[in-house]
Amino acid sequence: VLFLKDLRRLCSLFCLLCLTLCCLHKILPKRQRWREMKPQPPLELTDIFIAVKTTGRFHKTRLALLLETWISKTKDHTYIFTDSPDEDVSSEGFNIVVTDCPPEHSHQALSCKMAAEYDHFMASDKKWLCHVDDDNYLNPGALLSLLEAFPADSDIYVGKPSLDRPMRAQEMLEGNKTRDVHFWFATGGAGFCLSRKLAEKMAPWASGPRFEQTSAVIMLPDDCTVGFIVERRLGISMVHSNMFHSHLENLLLLVPSDIPKQVTLSYGWFENKMNSVELKGVFTKDEDPSRFRTVHCLLYPTTSWCPVALKSALSWNQHVLP
Repeated sequence: VLFLKDLRRLCSLFCLLCLTLCCLHKILPKRQRWREMKPQPPLELTDIFIAVKTTGRFHKTRLALLLETWISKTKDHTYIFTDSPDEDVSSEGFNIVVTDCPPEHSHQALSCKMAAEYDHFMASDKKWLCHVDDDNYLNPGALLSLLEAFPADSDIYVGKPSLDRPMRAQEMLEGNKTRDVHFWFATGGAGFCLSRKLAEKMAPWASGPRFEQTSAVIMLPDDCTVGFIVERRLGISMVHSNMFHSHLENLLLLVPSDIPKQVTLSYGWFENKMNSVELKGVFTKDEDPSRFRTVHCLLYPTTSWCPVALKSALSWNQHVLP
């Protein structure tokens, strides 16, 4: 009798275990089960669509500095969106996209170029869209380290806000009415990235002429419009990252030893003083006011134009990009 009772108890426990496993199998998403069976391939630079926004009057200055430094390391995956053709840039094999956008710094002109960036990315097979301005230094190794930390096929909008609070705006409604809206946005001057899955969800408000139309609804420029679409239209929260930097912040506060970990850097004039990272090197501040050449030679000391003194320096990025 005791044996039969023990047997019944074991059978009950076995049935309960089978039922639990069956329920877990139904609850667990198919994609997650597939991932467990087949690991995702590592993210590569070829998976990223890097978009640089510029204008014709900065081709010989800001853009030239980027072409000489970090774009030389990401040439095949970087697309330069401008408003003026440039045979010098095109003849060197850089990907230059001449838009029909006006050569000005208006909300409409900025949104026009962002719309072009979005459409070109969607027409590609890339997994990520990463936008930067022509006063940004992009560290490809740090960018890869950041993006590969996110789960594959997830809704990611990552960057750094320029405000310490959500943006406040007026959304235009039908009947000449408005309503207050609050949302976070990643400042375009520091750069930001969008995953393909999220970019696909943005299409009703971002594809073709829709991006400029959405921008007009809130009467704000391109970077604000991206935040509005992601946070207000889709209800997806922006991921805040301190690895992106614009000229709007005090770049002198960046510790030199932390510079190789940053995804983007910037520079600009503030109160008649150059706002750039404080980094010692062979180049003087007159020779390299942005400090981009100094940063580049510390990251890639074997670059042909880098001073001999820096060629024996530690290559901070060597483990990611040879």
